[in-house]
Amino acid sequence: MTTAPARAQILLVEDNPGDVVLTQEALSEAKVANDVHVAVDGEEAMRFLRRGPGYEDAPRPDLILLDLNLPRKDGREVLADVKGDPELRRIPVIVLTTSAAEQDILHTYDLHANSYVTKPLDIGDFLEAVRQIEGFWLELVRLPDEE
Repeated sequence: MTTAPARAQILLVEDNPGDVVLTQEALSEAKVANDVHVAVDGEEAMRFLRRGPGYEDAPRPDLILLDLNLPRKDGREVLADVKGDPELRRIPVIVLTTSAAEQDILHTYDLHANSYVTKPLDIGDFLEAVRQIEGFWLELVRLPDEE
């Protein structure tokens, strides 16, 4: 059952340029056509999501890929803001981070992350992980329509 829109809108919140390029590469080969929007820190992510200055015409993401260790406003704060906002809380947030610390995993699920994925160190494994996230969240799962 494919329930994703014609072009899925993905917000990638990531400050590592190499991980941005790899994630975009993996998503460019996806079965579901998508537009990837990048925010390099948590403050920029929230401006995008709330259509603040510079992002007045930003689309509502169908999926957020969120790193935890970000400058200016870390991923935990972004996650708390998103899940605490009635207009944003239904957007699936997938934490995609280098941390495998149990406290990070527990804390992000306490903040209502939809899933937690530790970034593989191997480039091929990283690309495959992103493809699997895309396949699950944009092909298999039924996402809510924008309100």
